[in-house]
Amino acid sequence: MDMIQEVKNLIDQYNIWLADKTRLRQINDTIEITTPYLDRHNDYLQIYVQKENGGYLLTDESYIITDLIQSGCNLQSKKRRELLTTTLNGFGVRLDKDNLITKATANNFHLKKHNLLQAMLAINDMFYLSYPVVASLFLEDVTDWAKLKEIRYITNVKFTGGSGYDHVFDFVIPHSRAYPDRFIRAISRPTRETAESYAWAWVDTKECRPESKAFAFLNDMDAEFSASVSTALQSYDITPVCWTERESYVESLSN
Repeated sequence: MDMIQEVKNLIDQYNIWLADKTRLRQINDTIEITTPYLDRHNDYLQIYVQKENGGYLLTDESYIITDLIQSGCNLQSKKRRELLTTTLNGFGVRLDKDNLITKATANNFHLKKHNLLQAMLAINDMFYLSYPVVASLFLEDVTDWAKLKEIRYITNVKFTGGSGYDHVFDFVIPHSRAYPDRFIRAISRPTRETAESYAWAWVDTKECRPESKAFAFLNDMDAEFSASVSTALQSYDITPVCWTERESYVESLSN
């Protein structure tokens, strides 16, 4: 089996899994969509759809923001507010009071639904910033380190994968004579779920950019994480970079 067919099979399997695990329920004039994606409580994420002006309004009905606030995460601090805004903008999602919302048409509904779910997962991860031991954002730490090592990069870059879905990468390092384009995500809470989410984004993107390489910066300063995280990433040809071992990768990222 050639590589193109292998990747196509992976994408087809993902889409079948997603369809099989999605459940719909009507509540008055709203459709509740229960997805197979899990939040930090291991509850299935749900989004809600209403018809609006010939299109559709998709929202989480304030679940993510309310849960973060109730868990003690202060979203009013400057850094967290900037991260919230940047993250939502990257997925084309906006905040209406405490609701994460996006609008869709019949033609782009699947893309908008995908982007809203990815935004919910990303913002859900911000809960871990409420711990006092986290003095600064992990993404900011990675950015500062890259600047210190004079690594040239572009931040917050969106690519459309072979499936048509959009994927956002924290950094892209342009190709050089020695190395191809390098895609990077900074994962502040390395878990099997966050690893697989990145793996799916990379597999889908790599179909369109086969010569590129992927790296995942993993925060191992605040808590240990399972070896299965690195194994999952490596199985999809993503290089895991533990933050405490980052100096070993300067040469492959700076040239």
